[in-house]
Amino acid sequence: MNYGFVIDNRMCIGCHACTVACKSEHDIPIGVNRTHVKYIEKGQFPNSSREFSVHRCNHCHDAPCVEICPTTALYDRADGIVDFDSDRCIGCKSCMQACPYDALYIDPDTHTAAKCNYCAHKVDHGYEPACVVVCPVEAIISGDLDDPNSNISHLVKNEETMTRKPEKQTIPNLYYINGSNEMLDPTATERTSDYLWSEQSKGVGHFAKYAEERVAESNTENLLVQLAMENSSKLNKPIDRRAIDDVAKEINNEIDNKEVKRTYDTPSKGVLWGWEVSTYVWTKAIATGTFLMLSFYSLLFGSIDNSIEINGMLISLIFMAITGGLLVMDLDRPDRFLYVLLRPQWKSWLVRGAYIITAFGGIVSLKLIDTIFELGMGFLWYVGAIFSILGAIYTAFLFAQARARDLWQSKWTSAFHMLIHAIMAGTIVIIFIDKSSLNTFSDILMWCIIINLIIITKEIFFPHHTTDIDQTITLMTKGYYARYFWTGIIIGNLIPFLMLLIFPDTIICLIAGSLVMLGILLTELVRIRTPQMIPLS
Repeated sequence: MNYGFVIDNRMCIGCHACTVACKSEHDIPIGVNRTHVKYIEKGQFPNSSREFSVHRCNHCHDAPCVEICPTTALYDRADGIVDFDSDRCIGCKSCMQACPYDALYIDPDTHTAAKCNYCAHKVDHGYEPACVVVCPVEAIISGDLDDPNSNISHLVKNEETMTRKPEKQTIPNLYYINGSNEMLDPTATERTSDYLWSEQSKGVGHFAKYAEERVAESNTENLLVQLAMENSSKLNKPIDRRAIDDVAKEINNEIDNKEVKRTYDTPSKGVLWGWEVSTYVWTKAIATGTFLMLSFYSLLFGSIDNSIEINGMLISLIFMAITGGLLVMDLDRPDRFLYVLLRPQWKSWLVRGAYIITAFGGIVSLKLIDTIFELGMGFLWYVGAIFSILGAIYTAFLFAQARARDLWQSKWTSAFHMLIHAIMAGTIVIIFIDKSSLNTFSDILMWCIIINLIIITKEIFFPHHTTDIDQTITLMTKGYYARYFWTGIIIGNLIPFLMLLIFPDTIICLIAGSLVMLGILLTELVRIRTPQMIPLS
């Protein structure tokens, strides 16, 4: 069996009965939906029209959310339904980054992911999903797509149908009759926020924990830039209005067809991987890069002073501990963080990464003991170097599993970029703890800066063009976050390079190294944050 849906847009009247039935059936909290009805308006009065379309989980044959989920909280059933087990969910939000259809949300009551599960509890007893039963015009059709005699199979075979984002190659099991590009492509319509019922409390899904602090500003137009709102709540400072208004305008300015706009939609879920993830990538680069460059130092010079080895490995362990803390902090269910190791789903790079950094931390600890007690385990330099490289680059493969975010899909380029960042960070640490290595490691740092700039140039000026990537790059280079991006390039790369080239003395090298560290942090912040601002539904 292969259960799926057909949405007949010829019949849909936009009554929201399916949304209400779904919320009632599953006791879904306010502010989030498993299914919602999207409205768009075409043309200009009096030659205008309105279209309705039901959006929800597509129950994909190749579901990205299942692949990336680290604990098998999301899983494929034998009948084609993509179901979930909230008891296994750790709230990592990876599934939300992977789903191209914006179908998942964080339940504000349980702090775990949830979505349409085809009313599996009803289907298992011979009933149809609640949305199908309640639809007054039978615009939602469910059934077995593999049964040639089923109504849904006949519709898919005989009617002209569309699916959402077929280029993502998820093979969705949700088909639209009389669909349109403007309805199914989120980048094809202007996103407005002045329509009826558009005002949303600033506590949707993952961010419901901030709702009480922000209740006085619950009519803010949208949730595009969640960090500005988070900081406003935590620091009791006014919201940076440009962070909210201008980003929305910047995205809408990329839309060519101004005569088509959304007039009812689900609220934005905001930036899900915030400063914790950006900072964790940075601290991980320091931890892995430090040990990698210590290994290189040992192979290059044959031996290192014990104090340099000990200081370097302590720095590596401290930043790896910070990395682990940031990873746990980013979970909506931090009490379940051990599930990643104890209930692993091995296709997920979050699981593979967790084991890599755990092994890396163990190897560094063993080498530290070896150095202190002179046990002669020199082979650990080689093993540790391998795991430091793996630790530096695995996040690129995790981001690539987040198939909803187009900018993150160049996994090998990203992996090499992260390795260069790790080498840069490790080189700077070595310069700080061993001034005698200045000449060798300052040269390495200069070459890494050159390579880093080449990679950034390639990503910005010669990308694989998609609408999402083009909008993301515009936000990075010309939009709200351009200030951080160009600061990272100029202060964190160009100025340090000139300083090292013209004034290669100790103090200048230390200052240049500090600026490079800042540049890595700023560019990673922008690169991780901006793709999450592009609407998915």
